[in-house]
Order: sequence, then C-alpha cells, then structure tokens
Amino acid sequence: MKITILDKQPGEEDEIIIKCANLDDNLMKLINSFKAGKTKLNFYKDSKIVLVAPEDIYYFETIDQRIFAYTDNEVYETRSRLYMLEETLPQQDFFRASKAVIINLDKIESISTSFGGRFEAVMKNGYKIIISRMYVNLLKERLGI
Repeated sequence: MKITILDKQPGEEDEIIIKCANLDDNLMKLINSFKAGKTKLNFYKDSKIVLVAPEDIYYFETIDQRIFAYTDNEVYETRSRLYMLEETLPQQDFFRASKAVIINLDKIESISTSFGGRFEAVMKNGYKIIISRMYVNLLKERLGI
C-alpha cells in the first residue's frame, strides 16, 4: 500500500482520495473512522440537546422503541435508530451485542460465559450486558479470543 501526503493550496479543503482495486471491509472501516472523526453525537436530556463524544458512551439500548445512550453517570435519549448509529459510530470501537444493544468495546472490563451460549460483558462502570448467541462468535473474532 502506498500513502501520499500533499500540501494543500491556500483556500483548498482537506481531501482524502482513495485508489484501490477492491473496496474490502478493512478499507471501509478505515473510511468510516475518518468520517466519524471526533464528531459529537446529539442526545436529549431534560428537554435540552446535549453533545456527547462517542468515546464517552458505554452502550446504547432500545427500551420500548426508544434508544438510550449510557455514559459513566448519565443516560441520554436519541432519536436515531440502532442501525443508524451502527453505521455512524466508529466500527473499530462499537459492536452490536444483540438486537437491542450496541456496546463500546473500549469500555469492557471483563467477559464471561453465560447461560445458553451467551456471554456477559461487565463494563468499566459495573453495568452488565448480555451478548446474544448470534453475536458471540463475531465478538470473539473482534477481540481475538
């Protein structure tokens, strides 16, 4: 792989150009991480709009068709759907744990086996998240287990 960095002219916008024969999953992850950048996500709390960095989020959960984001000590609501969040969040950091949950892999403290072939992830803030059987093998692959 060849990487070329050029100085931009005054007034020009930053630009990334990718030339490739095949747009594989690894390249798509890289592109998505560039797109995600350091942007903050919009959430709602007490009728206010709050901006939160993705790295501060422990997990997202669907409850009664409403989506909540959990940080170390706050819970926010978002109007996005889980599939939309999954597309916009940095894929190297976030993982679909079940139909109703997306977790931040950087916030996992430990993982253990659970009943019925599931895993249980204990987050750094003590929350426990069940990883459904359908996603266990993918999680093992992502974590190199």
